[in-house]
Amino acid sequence: MAAKLTKQSIDLGIIVKDGPAALAFYRDLLGFKHEGDMPMPGGGTMHRLLCGESLIKVVVPATKPPAESPPGGIGGATGYRYWTISVANISDLVVACERAGRKVVIPEREIRPGIRIAMVEDPDGNWVEFLQQA
Repeated sequence: MAAKLTKQSIDLGIIVKDGPAALAFYRDLLGFKHEGDMPMPGGGTMHRLLCGESLIKVVVPATKPPAESPPGGIGGATGYRYWTISVANISDLVVACERAGRKVVIPEREIRPGIRIAMVEDPDGNWVEFLQQA
């Protein structure tokens, strides 16, 4: 049975080690709109940010979880390793990320005619892909 969607976007939860650094990246550098904060059951805070119509939930737990995702991006492990944001200003974003000290793990490049990508690491080492179509 197929899912019967009630929303044409996704909500993505990212558990972070450093809330201020994550907000500086997602809210301030990438420009995601801050919708508000809410307490998490069991402690911690969820910062609700909009990326287009998708909700990005940056969660700062009250206590450090017992495990961390292994580093290495796409080739580092199985599971969710990166996510993609479609943009119209990929070159500007890559330069802004570099200036902010973010690691560019895949420099801007054309992957097929009319499609350019780049990937950067967020403060926790999660990979974020920018994709621009001509």
